[in-house]
Amino acid sequence: MQYQLVYNFLMPKLEEELPEYYTYHNAAHTKSVIAAAEYLGTLEKISEEEMLLLKTAALFHDAGFLQQADGHEEISCILARDHLPEFGYSEKHIGEISRIIMATRLPQTPVNHLGQILCDADLFYIGKDGYAANAEKLFQEFKYRGFVKTEAEWQLMQVEFLSNHKFFTKSAISELEAAKQQIIKELTSGVEHSLASHHEDSAGQLIQDLVLTLVGVTIAAVALKLFLVPNHFFDGGVTGISLLVHEVYGFNLGLVILLLNLPLIIVSHFTIGKRFALRTLLSVILLGVALLLIPNYAMTADKLLISIFGGAFLGIGVGLIMRTGAALDGIEVLAVYTLKRTSFTITEIILGINIIIFTIAGFRFGIETALYSILTYFTATRCIDYVVEGLQAYTGVTIVSGKSEAIKYQLVNKLGRGITVYKGERGFLPGKYDVSAECDIIFTVITRLELRKLKNLVYDVDPKAFVFANTIKEASGGIIKRRHSH
Repeated sequence: MQYQLVYNFLMPKLEEELPEYYTYHNAAHTKSVIAAAEYLGTLEKISEEEMLLLKTAALFHDAGFLQQADGHEEISCILARDHLPEFGYSEKHIGEISRIIMATRLPQTPVNHLGQILCDADLFYIGKDGYAANAEKLFQEFKYRGFVKTEAEWQLMQVEFLSNHKFFTKSAISELEAAKQQIIKELTSGVEHSLASHHEDSAGQLIQDLVLTLVGVTIAAVALKLFLVPNHFFDGGVTGISLLVHEVYGFNLGLVILLLNLPLIIVSHFTIGKRFALRTLLSVILLGVALLLIPNYAMTADKLLISIFGGAFLGIGVGLIMRTGAALDGIEVLAVYTLKRTSFTITEIILGINIIIFTIAGFRFGIETALYSILTYFTATRCIDYVVEGLQAYTGVTIVSGKSEAIKYQLVNKLGRGITVYKGERGFLPGKYDVSAECDIIFTVITRLELRKLKNLVYDVDPKAFVFANTIKEASGGIIKRRHSH
């Protein structure tokens, strides 16, 4: 095996032909991996022949980047098979080198001692002082390739990867594990600090939220003053109660909405947060001002049009305000407050309150008006869902596969989704009930637009994987569906 000759053949190609945007996976990285492999191989006391095989695998392990990044390990093996026979490597040698190279494919799966050494050498920088510099190079490369966009995403990805990574050889564990744990600690601290400061809104974000709030309360006020109020229609929640009080006693609608929401806003200050309470108070006050400025004027007398378009405009207005991290109706806060003292769910509590509202409306203003008001409420809730979530309705996906490690890596690093893993068993087929094997059952939450991409990623790894999805109707532990945190 003429290692030096093959080195002289391949290294110039890596130095000259790799694109500049490979700021990490370049010739310098390959040289460092060769040096680390030789160092660890010496500590692990491998033979001279094994050392040559190991160094050759290290030389070729990222050669596939000369053609493309995706699947570069397989391409590296092809290049090794094409060129190594010219330098005295036998078929047996090349087969062993290919196995060593494939061990570095993430998630790393070494099948022998040499594969373990190369895996540790490939990530040798993790436990060294040069980690930050190498991580920065990898970040720039991943950013160019679209894997990450911001420093915050990169920090989270590093913590996720390092927390799941393990060294395989005793030498690497002894020399690098302690330093790696210190790096994880520092990165985790940085992530926590970033999350703590995440709630501090920038000036641009505040302006955007203010504009959304103004547009939202204006559209909601138009729905009330041009559709619902002139035609004696009602909605659910605190708004519905306010409309009832306005119709029965003639009090100013904006003032009634503010007074009825005020106790719930105070409760939300302690149960949800100061930010949510202040934004909700501002939204309700602006709604009251808008209701004063917009005169009563019936846009139409058609009850079906009133129900549909009045509910739609109201839902759009409320949805826009919810996108800013606030609410225009404190009914959700009341539901959460009641939830802690009863066995009912939030949905059941809100439904019960609205049944009372529409029942009173039916007795006071007629069954027909109550039924049309229910249609108004339904239309409003549907529009709120679409405004807040858009087309990105959430879907829960469960995956059962014998290749769960590779699938987990694809979901986290290619799809960019968090996952939950359950320990289970697969098998128990008809006629083979006694045949089973332990496996990881993977659960993740995606948007319905991502479902096809997820299935493609999964079936590329395991065409026989069992995948099933279900729509997520309600997430426990929240108040309202929203993009902003309170």
